[in-house]
Amino acid sequence: DIVVSFLLIILTSPAMLLTALIIKLDDINSPVIYEQIRIGRHGKPFRLYKFRTMIKDADRLKSELIKLNMMDGPVFKLDNDPRITRVGGFLRKTCLDELPQFINVLKGDMSIVGPRPPLPEEVDRYNDYQKLRLLVTPGITCIWQVQPDRNTIAFNDWVEMDLYYIEHRNMWLDFKLILKTPLAMLNREGR
Repeated sequence: DIVVSFLLIILTSPAMLLTALIIKLDDINSPVIYEQIRIGRHGKPFRLYKFRTMIKDADRLKSELIKLNMMDGPVFKLDNDPRITRVGGFLRKTCLDELPQFINVLKGDMSIVGPRPPLPEEVDRYNDYQKLRLLVTPGITCIWQVQPDRNTIAFNDWVEMDLYYIEHRNMWLDFKLILKTPLAMLNREGR
């Protein structure tokens, strides 16, 4: 994880610098990096880094939009979310907003491959079975992340994919998921 994330930070640094510049030009008064508390291995909270894709105070506006949630279970996703900036829409579709998470991998909060790290309010709604996905270090990519039409997958199916990964994880499976991730990015299905 450390070696791969360090190399990827170096390789993607031109893209990250360009992304940061574009975000800043789009909204000079807001930060480039968005920090959010997520839940990691064994329920330990950590600060996740992403490129900012939403307007300032977007988290505060979420409560007004919760009734429009398109996902089942505790996860919130919304088509045409009004909080997403012009640049943010492109960054999300291409998953470029996730690049700063390689810093989380270097810090040990995350792995390259593993279940996506949930928000605290999502974990508060988990049942005991769903909490099993917190047994391992969360990742930047996972089985769910590389699925076609991943945002239409029911949350319980997403959990099953994570638990399958936890039970069967090995270097070969990680390698396959890492190779599939750029293809998923090119499909531009992120929200």
